[in-house]
Amino acid sequence: MKGDSSVYPLIVVTPVYEDVEASSRLFKELTAVFGQEGVYVVAVDDGSVRQPIDISNISAAGINGVVIKLKRNVGHQRAIAIGLNYVADQFSEARRVVVMDSDGEDLPLSIRDLMQPLESADVDVVVAQRKSRVETLRFKTFYVVYRWLFKLLTGRRISFGNFMALKPAALKRLVAMQELWIHVAGCVLISKLRIAVRSLDRGPRYAGQSKMNFVGLALHGFRGLMVFAEDVLVRVGIACTFVAAFSVLSGITAIGLKLFGFATPGWFSVALGILLLVFLQTGALTLMTLMLAGVIRNGTVATINYKEFIDTVLILTEVNKKSLY
Repeated sequence: MKGDSSVYPLIVVTPVYEDVEASSRLFKELTAVFGQEGVYVVAVDDGSVRQPIDISNISAAGINGVVIKLKRNVGHQRAIAIGLNYVADQFSEARRVVVMDSDGEDLPLSIRDLMQPLESADVDVVVAQRKSRVETLRFKTFYVVYRWLFKLLTGRRISFGNFMALKPAALKRLVAMQELWIHVAGCVLISKLRIAVRSLDRGPRYAGQSKMNFVGLALHGFRGLMVFAEDVLVRVGIACTFVAAFSVLSGITAIGLKLFGFATPGWFSVALGILLLVFLQTGALTLMTLMLAGVIRNGTVATINYKEFIDTVLILTEVNKKSLY
């Protein structure tokens, strides 16, 4: 049954994984900021085993909402994609949708400030850019390197994460895009939606420690690049072409030096061998990248049914849990 979105001016989608304490506090703070009838929570439990959340965690905060329990752990980005697809399916006329993490680093007090630019007819989505970060030096270093590589390989700048506010039209476009299942922020960038950026403070975690380790951060960054795979491959191909051309010119120069007697004995054969090897490697890599770019451009996009990932949907208005799918 479809939800009545007119009752709730704001729907919050938040992924939760093994974090009952932090998410429960988030629900209470949402109540404190927006009141009992001002917000509807869509909490996506990403296959939690030790600390699965229940609909009682939402009801204890005094607000309405739903808990979507997934069959398995699918990852942070896919959990968000499932939540957004659920909202688009069940609340087709939702006024405003906010995506935020449940650990407290995305502050409920900042939501109104985040949504303010949506009042403009020229803005479809508002993303939060952090004013400051409280992470470790290793994380900050990785983030700086990631942003630099992202700009180098895609030609675009990425300075925001998952904390964002959407209009209904923006929600419909994003859930229709395959890239949403790979990297949410990357999907927003490639969607051609009109984006506004809001600088907001980042709060401390409510409880526990981050589940994201260094390997997870690296994979997250790689998925961001996957959204722009065609752009990355073309740029790599162009770079390889320049290197191959440079090796050819250097080889011609080496031959000229040899013919005019300026080459040191033994130097010519070594230099020419290295340049030939560089040319063959970069030439092969160029062909491979161009072929892969063609495959990506002409490949078909498979449709993902979000309902296949859902085990149970717990709805607050029901007495007990209700399985919809």
